[in-house]
Amino acid sequence: MARTLKDLRPVYVVGVGWHRYQNPSDTPYVTLGVTAIREALADAHLDWPAVESANVATALLGMASGRPMLRHLGATGVPLSHVENASASGSTAFRQACIEVASGLADVSLAVGVDKRNPVRRDGTGIDNLAEDAIAQFTHFSLLTNEYAHRHKVSFEDIARVAVKNHRNGARNRNAQRQQERTLDEVLGGKKVAGSLTALQCTPVGEGAAAAIVASEDGIRRLGLDAGRAIRVIGSTARSERVYAAGLGFDAVLTKETTTVALREAQVSPQELDIIELHDAFTVEELHYIENIGLCPEGQGVHLLKEGALDIGGRCAVNPSGGLIAMGHPIGPTGIGQVGEITLQLRGEAGPRQHAGARTGLAHMVGVGAVCYVHLLQRP
Repeated sequence: MARTLKDLRPVYVVGVGWHRYQNPSDTPYVTLGVTAIREALADAHLDWPAVESANVATALLGMASGRPMLRHLGATGVPLSHVENASASGSTAFRQACIEVASGLADVSLAVGVDKRNPVRRDGTGIDNLAEDAIAQFTHFSLLTNEYAHRHKVSFEDIARVAVKNHRNGARNRNAQRQQERTLDEVLGGKKVAGSLTALQCTPVGEGAAAAIVASEDGIRRLGLDAGRAIRVIGSTARSERVYAAGLGFDAVLTKETTTVALREAQVSPQELDIIELHDAFTVEELHYIENIGLCPEGQGVHLLKEGALDIGGRCAVNPSGGLIAMGHPIGPTGIGQVGEITLQLRGEAGPRQHAGARTGLAHMVGVGAVCYVHLLQRP
């Protein structure tokens, strides 16, 4: 029977860092990435030579983009891997770093995500897709919004409250791309994207970087790191799509499968979650995913939202960073940035975004609906 991360030696997040997510600029991606890595090193009180492996996540930058970044830190000969897995690229790099430490291949490993927006390349498979170019992502999620509202008898206005909450959280986050609170009227009155969706209900895709350093207990002791600030990774699960019944919610089904496995392996129930950082590229996704994570029954997400149960200070703070809608979604960094936010929350270091008493957090990302990654972190 396959082992889980919890069957191997313990892994801890010891350092996190960012370059603010921002609108496209002339800032070189090397500057973005090195800024995040240096902040994570400073947070861990580590020097670069102590890092024994590096995993670089990027979806847009092309071949071997980590090399120019790492040589600015010092040519130490560190093993270097590059990861591309769509929106879940950063989550994948973080999992690889955890596996290296848990297996004993390294005591200290870096996961860093960095991206700058470039024109997206067309599919080069040579195989035509049904209705190619006819249904864009925002059209798909507009249809999903309509279906959710009709099936559960809720309004488009209620679904848009997800964006109000997440813009409010992002306004408190110095690393967020969008740092302005928005009223419901502002969200609903924004530029129309598709159907009921407005621009303020959709993630911006800009640029930025995020880094996380993970270490073993041996590494923490040997390097004299502060064990009191180390946050344990108690679960890491990855799955890819299967053939599902017809419908628009295949990524929600994949989320349910992946989260069910992750929670079982970590021996945590949904009711024990204090923080959830999830893939809310569009408002309706947050509702679908909290329901499939098990935070509430299907169709009840809007009720939790309106009650304030998903707010910072509520039952479970969902996307306290601002989520993809306000924090932004540079793609490569996004999953690592989620881990960073949860780490700050579980340490009690999230400042104006702090969710009191947070002990257990879950990070969730999907990549084009085809892959799903879930990580569970806990304050010892």
